[in-house]
Amino acid sequence: MTVALQIRDVPDEVRDIIAQRAASRGQSMQAYLLDVLRREARFARNAVVFESTAAHRQALPEELSPERIVREGRDGGFQVDRGTVAG
Repeated sequence: MTVALQIRDVPDEVRDIIAQRAASRGQSMQAYLLDVLRREARFARNAVVFESTAAHRQALPEELSPERIVREGRDGGFQVDRGTVAG
């Protein structure tokens, strides 16, 4: 089942920005705003799932931190992020 929503008292400058963003994507304002609402709903669902797994998370040991792995790679001559690979 679908539901109709109505938003009152939208300032002109907000309406203009929404209209501009919708037009830049080739969408009607309704289609654009429906996409925004769907995205927000996905974020909310993701946050619930993320929080429900909080008790099962484990911290990475320092030797597995992304920063340390990248630093060791650079020190060893592996420079993919700089556009070259030593070797």
